[in-house]
Amino acid sequence: MTKVIGVRFRQAGKVYYFDPLDLDIKQGGNVIVETARGVEYGYVVMGPSEIEDDKVVQPLKPVMRIATPEDDKTESNNRAKEKEAFKTCVQKIMARNLEMKLIGCEYTFDGNKLLFYFTADGRVDFRELVKDLASVFRTRIELRQVGVRDEAKILGGIGICGRPLCCHSYMADFAPVSIKMAKEQSLSLNPTKISGVCGRLMCCLKNEEEAYEDLNSRLPGIGEKVTTKDGLKGTVQSLQVLKQKVKVLVETGEDEREFKDYDVTDLEFKPRKRKESKDAETSELRELEALERKESKSRLDED
Repeated sequence: MTKVIGVRFRQAGKVYYFDPLDLDIKQGGNVIVETARGVEYGYVVMGPSEIEDDKVVQPLKPVMRIATPEDDKTESNNRAKEKEAFKTCVQKIMARNLEMKLIGCEYTFDGNKLLFYFTADGRVDFRELVKDLASVFRTRIELRQVGVRDEAKILGGIGICGRPLCCHSYMADFAPVSIKMAKEQSLSLNPTKISGVCGRLMCCLKNEEEAYEDLNSRLPGIGEKVTTKDGLKGTVQSLQVLKQKVKVLVETGEDEREFKDYDVTDLEFKPRKRKESKDAETSELRELEALERKESKSRLDED
């Protein structure tokens, strides 16, 4: 076991581990640490704790010091300067007529580097822009092109659930999300209804994927023939996945049919395969991806 503290930085949702040494560091405080980008001001999200060695990236760097009032003031001044730097960069971008959207900027704690984050549809030649900015701020300038998901992560916002965006509040990295996950959860396959504020599929589709795969594997498929506990035969019409209930159109007599609800445990049927045949799955995914591309193109045309 290794004793560590967990530290988070402004533009990174990921938690990084550092050696607390013998310092009296508490959760909710601030510390000064050395990172690959230089000296940084970080927020302590996890106080001194012991974690398994295989979860620690070696070598574990020590905390330089607990943030002092002077350090807090330096960080506050940096944030104030970032607002002016943002305005200046926007003006320079407009002056050079560059096809890019500035979404944020950040000073390193020691002021040795100023980073600008932007989005763009393609590659942007910003070499002259870097020279312009360097002549104004007299420090190292770095421009980073990020994707639309990273833009949402940096800016934050409120999702359709009414809560702060997962990527901005706690997610360290983006998990792969596919439209197949929406199908597994019986959601609408209209990309506009299952997309987040970034325009990409919602990250939360990943959260319940495993649970839905397990629940669906216990249910029959729509249109499948089943036999009920009272000996009636019927055809599956609809499913309530979470309740594990099945609506069946049963044959109650000659030329007579009736809709009835059953618990899945009261039905006999062939267990559903967890994975469809490769050809069928590939064909289905291509169809869904084509729908997603069509919707994305439509949104671009509207913009």
